This record gives sequence, C-alpha cells and structure tokens, in this order.
Amino acid sequence: MAILENIRKRTTVLILIIGLALFAFVISGVFVNGDVSGKVGSSIAEINGEEISIDAFRQKVDVASRRSANASTMQTVNQVYDQEVRNAVLGQQFADLGVDIEQDQILNYIGTIPSYSQSPQFQNANGVFDQNKFRNFIAELKVNNPEQYNLWLQDEQAIIQSAKQQTYFNLIKAGVGATLKEGELDYKLANDKIDIKYVRIPFTSIADSTISVSKSEIQTYINNHKEDFKQDPARDIQFVYFQEKASTADENAVKAAITKLMDDTVEYNAQTDKNDTIAGFRAATDMAAFLDRNSDIKFDTIYKSKKQLSAKYADTLMTLQVGEMYGPYRDGGFFKVSKMVSRKPNGSVKASHILIAYEGAQRANPEVTRTKEEAEAEAKRLLREAKKKDAKFVELARDNSDGPSAPNGGDLGYFQEGRMVPAFNDFAFENKVGTIGMVETDFGFHIIKIDDKEDIVQVATLAREIEPSEETTNKLFTDATKFEMESIESSKAFSDLAKENEYLVRPVNKIKATDENLPGLSAQRSIVQWAFQEDTKVGDIKRFDLAGGYAVAQLTKTYQDGLMSVEDASAIVLPKLRKERKAEQIIAANKGKSIEDLAKDNNVSASTASALTVKSPTIPGAGSEPAVVGTAFAMKEGATSELIEGSTGVYKLTVTKKAEAPKLDNYSMYATSVKTSREARVNTAVYDALKDASEIEDKRAAFY
Repeated sequence: MAILENIRKRTTVLILIIGLALFAFVISGVFVNGDVSGKVGSSIAEINGEEISIDAFRQKVDVASRRSANASTMQTVNQVYDQEVRNAVLGQQFADLGVDIEQDQILNYIGTIPSYSQSPQFQNANGVFDQNKFRNFIAELKVNNPEQYNLWLQDEQAIIQSAKQQTYFNLIKAGVGATLKEGELDYKLANDKIDIKYVRIPFTSIADSTISVSKSEIQTYINNHKEDFKQDPARDIQFVYFQEKASTADENAVKAAITKLMDDTVEYNAQTDKNDTIAGFRAATDMAAFLDRNSDIKFDTIYKSKKQLSAKYADTLMTLQVGEMYGPYRDGGFFKVSKMVSRKPNGSVKASHILIAYEGAQRANPEVTRTKEEAEAEAKRLLREAKKKDAKFVELARDNSDGPSAPNGGDLGYFQEGRMVPAFNDFAFENKVGTIGMVETDFGFHIIKIDDKEDIVQVATLAREIEPSEETTNKLFTDATKFEMESIESSKAFSDLAKENEYLVRPVNKIKATDENLPGLSAQRSIVQWAFQEDTKVGDIKRFDLAGGYAVAQLTKTYQDGLMSVEDASAIVLPKLRKERKAEQIIAANKGKSIEDLAKDNNVSASTASALTVKSPTIPGAGSEPAVVGTAFAMKEGATSELIEGSTGVYKLTVTKKAEAPKLDNYSMYATSVKTSREARVNTAVYDALKDASEIEDKRAAFY
C-alpha cells in the first residue's frame, strides 16, 4: 500500500511521465460522445459517497441478460453489481491520480482483445488488426444499426474502464521488484534441507471433553480477532416442500388412456347418425397425423441406431419386427408405446479414410502443392500399404491424410446414406466391413476402410406425459394451506408438526440478502426477500406458491451485521482454544524431559523426517507444520529444541543434519521469479485492499 501512497503524492509527475490525457475521453461514434450512465433516481449502492444509479444499473442488467440467456436474473444482477463496485472503487483512484486514456491508447488496447483483433472483419491483408477498419465499422454501426450501436456504447465503457485499469495496475507493477538477495533467499528457502529426529504428542491424546471453555473466553477471543469474525446480515430458515407430482392414481389413469389408444375404438357420429370406427395406434396408416392428435411426442421420421434409442429399452425395441409394438412402458416422465415402422439393415456405416488432396481440389489446404497425378500416385502407394497384413490404418491416416479427421486416425464415425459425396457414399454402402479401397472425389483421392455397419430403424412412439390431475393439485394446495395454518396457530414446534404429518423439514442456514438458490428448491428469490423483510420476525411462517408446488417456510434465526455471536462463533473458536489449553497442559507436564523420556512417558515413538524445506514444511505422518520446521531451521546441527506447539501436537526435536543448497553464481532467475509472482498478485491484492478500505452500502435486496 506504500506504493499506492507514493502514487497519490506524485499525481502531477505521474501524469507527465505516462503522457495521459487531462480530460475524459470516450471513443464511441468514431470516438465521440459522453456518459451513457446518467445517474438519475434512486441508487442501488453507494461507494465512498458515490451513488450508483438504479436506472443505469437496470439498463446494464437488461443488456447483460440478453447476452447471457441461461443466467437467472439474480445471477446477472450480482455479476453487474460486482463490476459496478469494481469500476467505482477503481474509478475513484483514477480520479485521484489523474489516470485517463487517450484515443490511440484505447485503439491499441482494443487491438489486444481477441474478439476484435482476431476478427477478419477488422484485419488487413496481413491478418493484423486495422484501426481504420474498426473506426469505419463503428461509424457505419451508428448510422445503419442504432440498436447494435447502443450495445456498443455499453461495450466501449467497459473497454475504456479495462484500459484504465490496465494502466493503473501497470503503474503499480512498475514499482514491484525483487533484489538479487531476495532471489537468493527464495532459492535457499526452497533448496536448503534439514533432517530431524522428533517426538510428537498429538492433541488428540487429550479428550475434548476434559477441556472446559467458558462463553466469556470465547467472547474474549472474538474481540481479539475481530477481523476473523465479521459477518454480513444472514438468515436461517426451514421449510416443507409440497411438490406438485402425479399420484399413483394419476399414473394409472395415464397408462389406461394410452392403452386405450392402442386399439380401434367405436364412436357415435351425430352428423351421420352412425357409429364410426376410429383407428388405433396399431392400425393407424397415417402415423404423423395420428401422433399429432394423440401423442405428446410427435412422429420422428429420422432413422436411428440402437445407441440413439432410449438406453433402457434399446435392446427390446431393436428386436421388434416391422409393424410390431412394445408397451405401454414408463420412460422418464412419460408412458409410451413404440411401434416399429421401418428398418434398414446396415443403414449406418462407420468408416475411416486417408485423404490425399492436390492443388486446386475442393477445400484443399493452400499448403498442398502436389499435382493431381502426384496425388493419385501417392494415394495408390498408401492403398498398397493399407492393405498389407500388418498395416495400422490409424497411423497411416494420422501421418499422411490431408483431411480434418487425420488427428483422429481418419475416423469419420457413423453416417447414413446421403451424408457423403456420391462416390464415397457408394463405396461405403456397397462393400463389406473390413474392405479397403480408393475412390476419387472433388476433394481428392480417398483410401477408405469400412470399420463397421449397423441397422437403423424408424420407430413411432405414442407418448403421454405423466402429470398430476386437477384432483391431485387441489389436494396438494389444500395440504399446504392446512399445514401453513396449523403451524401458525399451533403451540407445537414447526418441525414437530411436520413430523406428525410425515412431512420432511429442510433447513437452510446463513442465507445472504442477495442469495437466490435454496437447496431443494432451486431459485426462489421471493422466499429470501421475505426472510429479510423488516416485519418478518423469527418464528414467522408463510406459504409460497412455486412453479412446481408450494413451500411452507419458517424464519428460524437472524444474523446482524457485525461480529459473530458467541454461539455462532463457538464452532470455530472452541477447537482453537481447546488446542491452546491442550498445548499448555502437555508442555507443563513435560518440561525438561529428553526426547527419549518424552516418548516413553507419553507412550509415543520417536520419528525422523528428512529433506525438509521451509517452502514445503510438511512432516510425513504429521502434516503441515510450518512453526516446527521454521524452528528447526533456526537451530544449529545437533541442537535440541524446547517443546514446540505445532498444528497437530506438541513437538520436541533434534536437528540431525543441515544441508545448505549449493551457491549459485547468479540469482537473477530466482529474483525474476519472485518479481513475477508478486506482479501476478497485484491486480487482485490491490483491488481487494481498496474494496476492504471502502465504505460500501449495498441496496440490491431492496430492488431485486
């Protein structure tokens, strides 16, 4: 942070050195225009007194939502919020330091963004990013496509912000270095080695139940380590989920309905005053029309192989003869009846090939310079090689093929008739498995090996989705409402009442105000919002209508902003204090003892560890013990330590051997490594430090 302070003190000099502009600059509209984030209305956050407009924020969320169709609203909100906070925190630093970006710097930065620099649209004849082409594109966008241009306005703000951040962090990195002495130290920490003989009395040798820790001791520990026990506002809830799913009666009704559709039915026709026979699935001649009227899954005319059918029923379906049916059977959320419509024996072929292209052939790589005659001669040579008894077609294809399948040994996978060009198609379907031959196409000469053939079938499936009936959904609503009312009015505990009704109670702990997903319920933002409302008190119960049913939830605990309570922190603090007490007991009981006596009196064995280093302070069989290994390195060879409190127990050790790493003529490589490691941490460490030092008021929960 001293580097940041020096930057602040030398703002004017800094600006002169790096040649930054003295005015805000925006590149839109061939690099003109102003602020697109006008701050109007309420704010969604306040960072060090600077408000983030809810109106501008919503616009950005809307744009981000359109670009990330799979993300939920809250996921997008949180993503945009994090970026806005980052921009505000760093933006305040930029303003203090006078960091800004000029037009040429922005264009240079855009040239480093792959989505722009690698787009042929913005490249010159040599494949290099062309700034003029990019300028012209933006100018045309503004005139001809206002909607896309408005999206660009959002993008350009992000680009300018990223460019400023890069400049800012580069300035800090310029002050980050490492001396040769630091490089030497890093080398020694990794390569100086030590052997020890030690005795460890594990903390587990004293039962936790024998260590008494009071609430006041826990509170004192919390007060002395406040940074470790800060907490954000949070809530605990428990809920019962009434899932909207079909009952056994509903399933039986669907199965009966689909069974009835298999055979012909007789219906009275009022217009003709006669009974009409309605063809069932078994006798239907127009399969597409029948399934359109009666099935939740339409007729799929595509022929499929066995592996493309339902894995559970593929074996059975493949044994059907044309016209035969199987079912009803349950497959996932459907009852189905399947009918074999058509079968094509060997209708799918698996083949591999070696393509020998020539100059001028269709889609030939520009690097291919051989003539057609040379290509044919090479193809015939490879054909002879491929037909040899010990030939490995995969290797021949990998080493010689000009086709995109070369890395896969020429494997083209399975394909049906008509997928390949005629000559290739005819060879594949007219020859037996194992045949190797050559054909010519517009792409060049192909040496083809037929690897496998399989039957493909056309199956019609009559399907009905298994859904809860109106009676079932009405009962579910009644059950959920009844449980809600009973749990509110009853003197019994929520969990006890649920148990009486054989309902499963699911707890969810430490929900944050901006959380969305609840285990067992997925995205349920409304429940989180209710839990954080000011008028919702611990013990309150409410029923929520969900997409797949109902949830009756109870607020069970609240956590306020600030330090954790003794009860909440005890799970973390107790093990630490117990370890301290155990260490005190062990040390008090064993002072002045030799390693041998220590081992004997505590019923443990002396052990050895070799080639320990400060950078890898792991003692085999004991785990990571930095304090123990660090103490050992500070000792002389042959010396014996006092009792040492480690991570897993109390140690006493003797240094049996110290081996210094060979001295090097130059430690610049290690100094460079240290410098690189420090630079890699700058972006994250600096931002985290600035954010931690900022006053941030988060109002997301009030709007979303």
